[in-house]
Amino acid sequence: MPTVPEKPTSAAGPDAPPPSGSARVSDLEIKDAQLIFGAVWQRLEAEHGREMLRFPKEIILLGGAPGAGKGTNTRFIAKTRGLTCGPIVISALLDSPEARRFKDAGIMVGDREVIDLLFNRLLRPEYRDGVILDGFPRTKVQVECLKLLVDKMQELRRQFYATPLGIHFRQPTIHIMVLFVDEATSVARQLQRGVEVRALNEEVRRTGIGELQEERSTDFDKALAQRRYRVFKEQTWDALQELKEIFHYHFVNAQGTYEEVEQNIIRELEYQSTLELDPRTFDRLRAIPVASEIVVHARQELVKRLDSYELEHSEQFSCVAKFIERKMMPIILRHAISGTALVNTEDTTLEDPQALAMLIDIFSERGYHAAVDIHRIEIPESVDLSTGAVKCRTKKVYRIQIRFTGSEIRRG
Repeated sequence: MPTVPEKPTSAAGPDAPPPSGSARVSDLEIKDAQLIFGAVWQRLEAEHGREMLRFPKEIILLGGAPGAGKGTNTRFIAKTRGLTCGPIVISALLDSPEARRFKDAGIMVGDREVIDLLFNRLLRPEYRDGVILDGFPRTKVQVECLKLLVDKMQELRRQFYATPLGIHFRQPTIHIMVLFVDEATSVARQLQRGVEVRALNEEVRRTGIGELQEERSTDFDKALAQRRYRVFKEQTWDALQELKEIFHYHFVNAQGTYEEVEQNIIRELEYQSTLELDPRTFDRLRAIPVASEIVVHARQELVKRLDSYELEHSEQFSCVAKFIERKMMPIILRHAISGTALVNTEDTTLEDPQALAMLIDIFSERGYHAAVDIHRIEIPESVDLSTGAVKCRTKKVYRIQIRFTGSEIRRG
């Protein structure tokens, strides 16, 4: 993992405390944030009504060093968390019609305007389940405003919890995700982007096909690329570090290939039900284990069961194994291309529930997925002529579905 200093001049790791005073929020910044948040919140309540202040259930704050691949990985992060809406990119938000109205009025877009624009955008229905914020927060005042927003979301949740509106005010989940690369990698990737964009734009101008891409000065000047990296460390990095003790914090090493970075993202965003579910919901589900917990020792438990069958129930185990080998495998082999075979049988070998357990375990050990359904069919055997009553016997049919990775057919 790359070394992650708290400041460009420091050699501390990502968990080291910041140098004295470097990341601490001053009383003035806290007061500014309270004034800004209070004014924005008051306007939101007046414009929308308190019961319509429905913010996203999940907010992912995405920060990344230049060249860390934020644009490349945003879609994958959204897919991993099941989010279907696009991200809110703060740089794009500041170029929106709403932002232009501030500029046209002669108002410089600062923290207050960013908070105003962002909070209004977060109320849109498409973000109710969750959203990625790309580039927020960038200042310590914005950090404090975010804390105040989450406090308000919790307050609204308590207010409406036992009402018909409760479903609109769910337990908020805030993730901080930082995609990190070291300075050398960042500068190299920025300059490489410059080479690629310039070549692409030259081709677009020559052929008239395609769209021109932005040529950033930082992508052509090593000193400017280094400065952009340091700005990230001194502003965005510090701002996000302010929140790591409060919200879910994910540090993602983005040095490797796309595939390696995606695996790092998956590991960082593993399901955390104790933190995300409403407490009452979690208590209701507490007794049901999470899948990742039961698979940890599943292989060892399977081996233990199979050995016990051989040692303690050898004859029955042998019968089940022979049944699979002689009666099931010929059918399964004929379905090697599709990877799915369905076997119906009335064989008495399977009448004992333990035999069914053995069958499933044997297939699991061999790399198959087996599922068994028992169908009971009433078969008429005789009729009582005096009463007209029909005597039936129950016929058991075992329907066994076997799934495995089928053959890949080359076509063409």
